[in-house]
Amino acid sequence: MTGTGRHEILVVCIGNEMVADDAVGYEVHSRLQEADLPAGTRLAYVGVGGIAILDMLEGTEQALLVVDAVQFGAAPGTVHQLTWEEIPLAGPSAISAHGIGIREAIAVGNVLFPERIPPQIFLIGIEGRCFDLPRDAMSAEVGAAIDVAVRAITEKLRLIHGGG
Repeated sequence: MTGTGRHEILVVCIGNEMVADDAVGYEVHSRLQEADLPAGTRLAYVGVGGIAILDMLEGTEQALLVVDAVQFGAAPGTVHQLTWEEIPLAGPSAISAHGIGIREAIAVGNVLFPERIPPQIFLIGIEGRCFDLPRDAMSAEVGAAIDVAVRAITEKLRLIHGGG
């Protein structure tokens, strides 16, 4: 948080910490808590995303970064960095099993309280393949991608903050 109380960027990590590749959001959140994030960054974790993300927006954010396991058809462990325009609509092969996708949630937010929706929205998605087994079944490729995703997020935060 900055001295003015303004949260410039909200990073929301989504995932069920008890389910194989879906736990990647929880793991990224845990590592980001230990990272040196730029001032003005607010970090949150939710087990299920969708509409829950809207409750976290205060209307003071310049950007929203959503971190989640995804199924876009790439190799497991692929780290996707997507802008708002590139984020697909939810569907059978879009976002992991959280129901409503980020695009749909933001569309609802734009109708209900457009003043709270940040001008920049990004998805950092980690391609998963195992969403029906316990945590210890996390794919090795997904586990290896956690640090890659954390580096991508910290770099994105610095870029949004103008290199600061």
